[in-house]
Amino acid sequence: MSVLDLADYPWDAVAPYRTRAAEHPDGLVDLSIGSPVDPTPEIIRRALAEATDAHGYPQTVGTPRLREAIVAWYARRRGVDDLTVANVLPTIGSKELVALLPTLLGLREGDIVVHPTVAYPTYAVGAIVAGATPVAADDPADWPEGAKLIWINSPGNPDGRTWTVEELAAAVRRARELGAVLAGDECYAELGWEGPWASEPIPSVLDPRVTGGSRSGLLSVYSLSKQSNLAGYRAALVAGCARIVGDLLTARKHLGLMPPAPVQHAMAVALGDDEHVAVQKSLYRARRDLLKPALETAGFRIDGSEAGLYLWATEGRDAWESMDRLAGLGILAGPGHFYGDHSTDHVRLSLTAPLERVEQAAARLTALA
Repeated sequence: MSVLDLADYPWDAVAPYRTRAAEHPDGLVDLSIGSPVDPTPEIIRRALAEATDAHGYPQTVGTPRLREAIVAWYARRRGVDDLTVANVLPTIGSKELVALLPTLLGLREGDIVVHPTVAYPTYAVGAIVAGATPVAADDPADWPEGAKLIWINSPGNPDGRTWTVEELAAAVRRARELGAVLAGDECYAELGWEGPWASEPIPSVLDPRVTGGSRSGLLSVYSLSKQSNLAGYRAALVAGCARIVGDLLTARKHLGLMPPAPVQHAMAVALGDDEHVAVQKSLYRARRDLLKPALETAGFRIDGSEAGLYLWATEGRDAWESMDRLAGLGILAGPGHFYGDHSTDHVRLSLTAPLERVEQAAARLTALA
């Protein structure tokens, strides 16, 4: 018997489509997983190397330099200029925090964790691990009594949904009515493409225009995996309500959840350098500018996707049928079935493939039309 009553890992079901796509004479174009393919910037790699004399245990709370860098980054990049080091904490990647947050908050059977209807599956997994009940609901008016933790994801994975300041403020008001913690998963916030997000910063749940002057009950989760190509470093952070951050720190000390000291040093350097982030965004933009029109030419409709790392596409048929059609072109995507019952006719295509492979995918899609 399994220790945890969890379903099989969903990506195992993609294996046959990968096999078929790999048989294409010009090779596989893997757009299924959002794992960075570009090099980690040299400035960050040097910082990691400088800190390899890590003979002592790292600090769970983060080094003073790292915490100050997180505070400064929120002020400079997210418009949140009222944080102190008591409001921030490094984590071992963001997936770890998403999966463990219900447990670390003390949720148990009978408690409810709300997450988006089209969502990264780890929100529900974290609820199940804690013994709580996951509930999918997007509209704050539909968030139920008994909710103890509410996840919003802006920009969303997989659909790129991005919340405005007004929408975030309404979400904060509703969460406080319910007495729930509101956690904003904001890992793609540097990747705005269309609409207002082509020129405006994507707002945080901690934005002073959102909070009403109080961070009570609010958390923002962020990752350096995408903007800095640090997925292999497991470098992320959480910020917000000082009381909750303090409680998380205590629990994490007991559990030994300590980001390695060299990674902490590298994170501080990464958070202080905006140039490499702009370069990385330009690489994603070039891939997106090729892939989006090619998909549309091939008969797909792109929904949402105004921000984030993915194109959320449908051709009005079951996602597994679209997966099969794309595999015939040597293209591997992610099926919408993985992201909830509301997205079974969509596929997710990542911008994390080398430009040459994205050019191949675009050419194949265009030729199909």
